[in-house]
Amino acid sequence: MTHQFNRRMLCISTAILAIAGSVPFTATVQAADTIKLGIVAPMSGPNARYGGFSLRGAELAVKDINDVGGVNGMKIQLFNADSQGTPVEGVSATRRLIDQEGVDFIIGDVSSSVTLAMQPVAEDAEVLLLNAASSNPKITYQAGVGGFKWTYRNYPTDENRALVVAKYAAEQRGFTKFAVLSVDSDYGRSAITFTKKYLPEFKGQILSEDYYKEGEVDFRSVLAKIRDNGAQAIIYYGLADTTPILARQMVELGIAGKVTLIGNGEFNTEKTIKSAPTALEGAVEAAAWLPQFDSPASKAFVEKFTTTYKEAPNNHAYVHWDTVNLLAAAIKQAGSADKTKVRDALSKIKYKSPVGDVTFDDHNQARLPMILLQIEKGVPSIKGAYSADIQYPAK
Repeated sequence: MTHQFNRRMLCISTAILAIAGSVPFTATVQAADTIKLGIVAPMSGPNARYGGFSLRGAELAVKDINDVGGVNGMKIQLFNADSQGTPVEGVSATRRLIDQEGVDFIIGDVSSSVTLAMQPVAEDAEVLLLNAASSNPKITYQAGVGGFKWTYRNYPTDENRALVVAKYAAEQRGFTKFAVLSVDSDYGRSAITFTKKYLPEFKGQILSEDYYKEGEVDFRSVLAKIRDNGAQAIIYYGLADTTPILARQMVELGIAGKVTLIGNGEFNTEKTIKSAPTALEGAVEAAAWLPQFDSPASKAFVEKFTTTYKEAPNNHAYVHWDTVNLLAAAIKQAGSADKTKVRDALSKIKYKSPVGDVTFDDHNQARLPMILLQIEKGVPSIKGAYSADIQYPAK
């Protein structure tokens, strides 16, 4: 199923200042035989959990590639730099990777606001920035023909997710009355902006709209308001670590099983579901990838990651693992690690990922299916894969 979108774009820039450690991952190799790859992710701060999974996913891909001889005989050397989840630190990390480590390729960041700040830095340095986990549509609007020729994104946008979730909630679940409780960030607010754009199409209305700060832990007053206003579902685009707290308080306020969570907040993990099973029952989420996705390549990744790290992978681990493999495929197709040739190869590539074929549009946005799931009897049930082609503003 294909949906069309329209959205105008604002371009942002940010300041540049010091610090972020860089740590090489691979063993020493000769410079001429090395592909220098940087990863910018939050290794500290409230989003450090995401950064940890991101780095391990990238490390696993690098190790697998290097163990079979590298790409066209060249080994990948991986450097990581801590964005701390903030734009200023993300820019500092990006500059350090470029100026001190000499990387030609960077994967980053988890946070949309950080990625937006990284874009002009990568553009000025003519370094290929591959985004694997940020979902703000602004990143895509200003990439490719939108201006930033060196930014590519191997991840669905909030616009894709918002429409897929809203459509499913309305047409399959019959929801028309919604309350918003989303994280107060570029990610959380952007997701709601696009949800509000499409809800009227499905005769949906928002009865209340609230946002929470990172680190906030008391949602009782907001949930009491939702309990009393008659909402059928809570549109929640939030942090995974917050979801169990919210779910337990839904039980406490007596709305678990009566008001359904929809959106995105890692509803599907065993840990989250166990935190408050009645609150998570029926929850609807759209994801770029799920450990339960039934393809041989996906299952092999889950098994290898779990064996290596003694922990099951999450979405961030997968998308960074996959994006390293995508970059390797582009380098192989280009026949060179020359960054301009690799960029040209990415624009033309047809890459077979574990969830389906990946190609890029003229805004350097990957065309990707999204997996929609619903929690049923305490277990994530995949309801299908849904694609969405973005309709950009007229040039």
